[in-house]
Parts: sequence; structure tokens; C-alpha cells
Amino acid sequence: MLITNPCVIKFSSALLVTFHVFLSLQLLFFNHALAAELTFNIISLGAKPDGKTDASSVLQMTWAKACDSSTPATIYVPDGIFYVRSVSFNGPCKNNVITVLIDGTLVASSDIQVLAKTKSWIEFSHIDGLSITGGTIDGQGTALWNCKHSGKSCPVGATSLQINDAQNVNINGLSSINSQKFNIVVHGCQNVHMTRVNVSAADDSPNTDGIHVQQSSDVTILNSSISNGDDCISISPGTSNLWMESITCGPGHGISIGSLGIKAEEDGVHNVTLTLSTFTGTQNGVRIKSWGRPSRGFATKVYFQHIIMDNVKNPIIIDQNYCPHETDCPGQASGVKVSEVTYEDIKGTSATEIAINFDCSPINHCTGLSMKDINLTYENHIAKASCKNAEGTTSGVVEPSGCLADKSNFWQNVLVLRLKDNKNALEGL
Repeated sequence: MLITNPCVIKFSSALLVTFHVFLSLQLLFFNHALAAELTFNIISLGAKPDGKTDASSVLQMTWAKACDSSTPATIYVPDGIFYVRSVSFNGPCKNNVITVLIDGTLVASSDIQVLAKTKSWIEFSHIDGLSITGGTIDGQGTALWNCKHSGKSCPVGATSLQINDAQNVNINGLSSINSQKFNIVVHGCQNVHMTRVNVSAADDSPNTDGIHVQQSSDVTILNSSISNGDDCISISPGTSNLWMESITCGPGHGISIGSLGIKAEEDGVHNVTLTLSTFTGTQNGVRIKSWGRPSRGFATKVYFQHIIMDNVKNPIIIDQNYCPHETDCPGQASGVKVSEVTYEDIKGTSATEIAINFDCSPINHCTGLSMKDINLTYENHIAKASCKNAEGTTSGVVEPSGCLADKSNFWQNVLVLRLKDNKNALEGL
């Protein structure tokens, strides 16, 4: 005889009701998550990964949808090659979580006239909360480089990726290759984080700066590799709170603050750090340069630390007499003030005899320079240092030995050097 316990039946029914409610809540949560994060696949919207069909209009339409969404949105570029004539993505947007996820390659035209009147190939402006993840952008700059090398009349060239007047920007795992001009420009931005960025261009490609930062604050560049024909990273007026770490630079022109003093009235550069980085076969290592003409610009609180130089022509250099083509500056002195610059734990090899070259302004001496634990060699011997109008201190082992003048006895040192020069001149008679 089957005996049924009514308590067990009531318990089982309650358990089934609870389980049903649980499943309903899970389904509701799942559906809400799908609704909360929109993904726009550009192939689904009409783009073709054939490297020939212009995807610009599809990308612009996709951006409009993502920007108009009140919930987070992702623009997805699948694997494949997508030809893009040029695009400009503008905000402000209705949400502050827009992701451009790239698995494929965006490629520009190889015809130098297509972007001849365009400053930037891909541009983002006035956006709060942007992420660009993965993928490759190919500027197809070879034809323009060849044109410039030939001496013919050529277009200036377009920056591959420009970010304007934006905040809370993340760029992660992006590769920029063969840019016509600058690869990545950050202009007028706040809180920009770049990591695992890879830049590649020919070592003789003109004006192909890797990452250019100007009029921006709180920018971080981490774990990135840059090889090109110009500065790996260039830092222009109005930059503050810039942190660069684990950068591999070369070939190229090194990492430069400047050119400063382009204008008589310009913002300065403040609080810049480069650490744990390597330079290989570059024209310069860490450089500060300013035009040799009047300016109210400045560079202060700069830190170059824990750096390896491998066959670098000018490992440590300040050039305040920059005057390309001898135009608008001969016979003038730089008004840019360079102060509080620290060089610490910099080691390796120089490709020239003078590994430390401080050529500072005669009217605005470099002040507060600090050198600690420097070891730079040239052809298996200690390299040399050259200092003009440079004041500061050394500590630890500094080779080549510091030629900095201590401000407290600067004029005494100048007098001693002049007397020594006069004595040598008399002995040569």
C-alpha cells in the first residue's frame, strides 16, 4: 500500500515554485544584460572585409547608433581587411561606455591624393568614455614617403589616429603600421590610458611620430613598442602628468619633449616620467629640445629613470638651439626654461663619443639638473660629456663624469675654464 506524506508533497511544490522563480529571475537578468550592452557588427550592417569596398559610411552609421544609445555599446570590426577612406567620430554621446573592438585590419588608400586635404584618417572628438581594443590600422604611407624622398611636391600627410578633446580614453592592444604622418595623436585630452600599443614604420619614414601628446593631462603609456622614422613619443606644450613605462623604442629619433618655443606665448610641460624603458639604435635617447628664439615656454619636473641605451647616437641630450633650415632663429637665444630634470640609472652604449650633451640657453640656463648612477660607454670606453649653461648636481657613480656647474660657484667655474683656455692659447704660441 502506497502511503503519501502530505508534508513531502507541500515541500516539493514549494521547491518547484522557488526553482521556477529562480529561472525566471535568471532569464530576466540575462535579457537585461543583453539589452544593456548593444553590439554592432559592421559586417551585419553592410561592411565588406575585401580590402576594396569603402566601409566609411557603414562605420559612420554604426558610430551614430552607438553614440545615440543610452546604454553601453560596442562597435565590432571582425577579422578581415576593411578599406576606410576616412572617418570622423564625434560626440558628445548619450552614454560614456563606447568600445571599438577590432579583430581585423582597417586599411587606408595607397593613393596619396585621397587624404591630401585631410589632417586625420581616423578621428574621435568630444567623447567621454571611449575604448579602442585590438586590431591593426594600416595607413599605407609608403607611397607618400617615397614622394617626399624624391623631392617632389607632395601632400603633408594624414595622422592615422587622432583623439581630440576627449576624456577617459583607453587604447589597448592596437597596432598602427605605415602611417602617412603621425601614428597616434592625443590632443586636448584628460585621463588617457594606452597599453600594449605597437607602432611600426620604415626607419626612414618622415614625420611618422609614434605617439604624440599635446595640451593633455593624466596620460599613461605602458608596455608599448615603437619603431619608425621619427620620435617614438613626442611631447608638446600643454602636457602635464604624463607617465611612460616599459617602452621599447627603435629605430627612430627617441623620446622627445619638444620642440618647445615654437610660439612666443605657449603652455609649458610639467611632470613627465619615463621609466623601465629601452632604446635600440635610435638617433636620440631622452631629449628635450627648444627653438633658439624668444618664448615663455618651460619644461619642469621631468624624470628619466631605469633606462637602457643600446648603440644610441645621443643617449642624453638637451638641445636649446634647435633651428631647422636656419629659419626665424639664427642669432637668437631660447627663452624656454628647462628646470628640475632628473636622470637616474641610465646605462648602456653610445654610438658617438659624446653621450651626454647639455646645450642650454645662454639667457635661460638649465637649472636643477640631477644625475645619479649613469654608466654610458663608447667603443668599450667611458664616453664623454659636454655641458653649456647647465647647472645641477651628481650623485653615485656618473660616467661619463658630470660636467654640470653647481649654481653656487657657477661663475667661478666659468672663470676657471676661461683662464685655462687662455693658458692653453698662450702655450700654443
